[in-house]
Amino acid sequence: MLRIAVWSLVPVLVVAAGLVGVVLWQNTYDMAEQRVSIRHGGHTLNGVLATPKDGRKRHGLVVYVHGDGPVNATHDGGYKPMWEANAKAGYASLSWDKPGVAGAPGDWLDQSMDDRADEAAAAIAWARAHPDIDGDRIGLWGASQAGWVVPKVAAKTPVSFVIAVSPAINWPRQGRYNLLAELRADGASAARTQAEIARSETTRRLLERGAAFEEYVRAMGGDADGMTADRWGFISKNYTADATRDLRALRGVPVLLTLAGHDINVDTADTERGYRRALDGGGALTVKRYPDAAHSLLKRSIEQSDLRTTLTALFVPRSLFADGFLDDQRQFLEDLGRDGNASP
Repeated sequence: MLRIAVWSLVPVLVVAAGLVGVVLWQNTYDMAEQRVSIRHGGHTLNGVLATPKDGRKRHGLVVYVHGDGPVNATHDGGYKPMWEANAKAGYASLSWDKPGVAGAPGDWLDQSMDDRADEAAAAIAWARAHPDIDGDRIGLWGASQAGWVVPKVAAKTPVSFVIAVSPAINWPRQGRYNLLAELRADGASAARTQAEIARSETTRRLLERGAAFEEYVRAMGGDADGMTADRWGFISKNYTADATRDLRALRGVPVLLTLAGHDINVDTADTERGYRRALDGGGALTVKRYPDAAHSLLKRSIEQSDLRTTLTALFVPRSLFADGFLDDQRQFLEDLGRDGNASP
């Protein structure tokens, strides 16, 4: 009986081993990764530098500026397909854990957008001194909340290009758009919609007069609805963020603006108008739209299901993103040298 039981397990073990092999193969990327430490403001940024395996001594660099939330250097592996696309174009990628994430010192909720820009500028300064990096070919990749950070970085230090993924322009407008879009997606009743709008207006008034978190909780009838004191402090620092003027720092810089067709976080029409007003005159703006994408630029059909997202990330991670997204970023980087915007 024992022999029969053992032999009956063999097919299961073979299948399991095969699945593990597929996961390992699909999550192996054609680039070299190394942990790096970047000194900034008296503490250390814990980073990852991913470089192409093409035999060249020096490479251009894409510096990653995260969106909102407690994001680690690889975004739980989600950045790696993009890093591989960058590597195919001859570019390295640099990213780091947000303060307080994955054991990093500090707390990202203590940061203003200017703090985040200072941090990215320090990372660029570090990269310019790195022997593997061509200091004349360093640019920025930034998603969502990074829309308020990236232009500030460009005002502090020269950058060769920018890839802006679902960036916001104005915090209050973006917040209202997001609220209404989520209510529509939920099929909210007119009564609920009016109640949520009133709650949002109360929050805005509290922020405008610098109210403490405890006052916010009282105004909400004791229901903080997931808001914490630290998060309230972060919002209080940043709720007036507006990239309209800061975008001027990107004039003449090649910019790839990436927009999703199903973005309920950011009003992509408002974003495109803002970027075109600020940058179209210089002729360096390229806009790419992905009709099947959600805010994260993942395929909407995948993002809507946690199970599908997990399975895709395990077995075909490069298929997470909207069709053409990775290729367009690779092509943008390759074209920089050909168009004379950066040295080859």
